[in-house]
Amino acid sequence: MSAGAKADDTTTARGREAEGRAAAYLASCGLREISRNFRVRGGEIDLIFRDGKVLVFVEVRQRSRSDFGGAAASITAAKRQRLILAARHYLLKHPDTDCRFDCVLINGEQLEWLRNAFSADD
Repeated sequence: MSAGAKADDTTTARGREAEGRAAAYLASCGLREISRNFRVRGGEIDLIFRDGKVLVFVEVRQRSRSDFGGAAASITAAKRQRLILAARHYLLKHPDTDCRFDCVLINGEQLEWLRNAFSADD
């Protein structure tokens, strides 16, 4: 196995761990998990939860260091557009559902939940 493959495996494992931590936190706050890693061509949603009647699309971002601005800085306009694309595909099968986009930011050991972090109109 190449060194690049090992690094990718480690990154994937860290990402799954961050998503698991975020999912557990959101569940402890009363949200109900619907799906993980919903993928379509051109986009992916890390977690999908239900908060009452509202469908919540969740982006999980983790940074162990803040050299490049921390977890929040990694949610670029292009990243938001890929999330919105995937959400639109999901909503085709679940029409007439209110939804929002949340982010769970993990900086080292600190976890922050941003409700309504952005909208599809941004």
